[in-house]
Amino acid sequence: MDNLNDPQLKYKVGINMIPGIGSVLAKKIIEFTGSPEEVFRTSESTLLTIPGIGKTLARNITNHEILYRAEKELEFISRYRIRPLYYLDDGYPERLKQCPDSPVILFVKGTIGLDHPRVLSIVGTRSASSYGLEFCRHLISELAAKGYDPVIVSGLAYGIDICAHRAALDNGLQTVAVLAHGMATVYPREHRDAAEKITGQGALVTDFESYIQPDRGNFLKRNRIIAGIADATLVIESSMKGGALITADLAGSYNRDVFALPGRVTDKRSQGCNNLIKTNKAALIEQVKDLEYIMGWMPGKGSAEREKPDSRDDLSDDERVLIRTLVPDKELPADLISAETGFSAGKTSSLLLNLEINGYVTSLPGKIYRLAVFNFSS
Repeated sequence: MDNLNDPQLKYKVGINMIPGIGSVLAKKIIEFTGSPEEVFRTSESTLLTIPGIGKTLARNITNHEILYRAEKELEFISRYRIRPLYYLDDGYPERLKQCPDSPVILFVKGTIGLDHPRVLSIVGTRSASSYGLEFCRHLISELAAKGYDPVIVSGLAYGIDICAHRAALDNGLQTVAVLAHGMATVYPREHRDAAEKITGQGALVTDFESYIQPDRGNFLKRNRIIAGIADATLVIESSMKGGALITADLAGSYNRDVFALPGRVTDKRSQGCNNLIKTNKAALIEQVKDLEYIMGWMPGKGSAEREKPDSRDDLSDDERVLIRTLVPDKELPADLISAETGFSAGKTSSLLLNLEINGYVTSLPGKIYRLAVFNFSS
């Protein structure tokens, strides 16, 4: 938190608040004037000589209200122990710094450094299928088991995003949630518990000031951080339009690797991924080996074997009994599970629902269940 004592910090934060000035132009103005402080000390007439600066923008820059708001923002980040990272600071993520439209300043709440040796962004549809969710969980579990210890980055949204964050947390991996709003808000509200866990096992990151609320444009803007902060972006399920495809396009424009999970041609949730693969914008991924091959990753000192589902400490005794009745690659109807465990139909149904929510079992049509273990190499 030493950079909170930086005498230039008020001006660094203030530049981010100027209406009508994006990251690229802001950096140009700083370079022209010599420092963030000088940006606000430069006269309106001098500012007008900078290419891209018109009368409206010059007036916005010289508006003293900006620096007053910047002081209020400094009070907020100090109170809530939020770390501000200016784009020329040592702690600013190097991968993101290479992107021409990287934010002038980032706000970070959490324990993680953002220059981890391996960083993987995972994005996808909010209305994910069991196929996409199960693949996401399995991939992250296997990455952890092989000792890669990657940082998993996503956007805290419903569907694939929150699945990736929770799978990382469950497997002891660090995870970064890039927000489309300021730190005074958590959106969606249902993911507040996950956000709190992430601050202790990763970080929340945003380039929006504390008071900024989520809106459509902000979600599109934050995607450049998700794409730019990682070595590669993986798309797990997407229709032909959506934020996940925008993130993939951004990653490609930054010369980062892009992966996509293939799906059925009749499933709208897979059409975007299939098209990325068909147009050579993404590499097809079926298993961790595909990631290893293209990224040149070598296994670390992780466990050679995935933890058995019934060995987890967070399972109740009844849940362990139920799981032991399910054999990998075998599907069982709920009534047969009930008969084998001796549990009532109602209790079996309740246990199965809880196990499905937590990713241990997958439900199929007709009240059929199986263990949620993907095996793409078979």
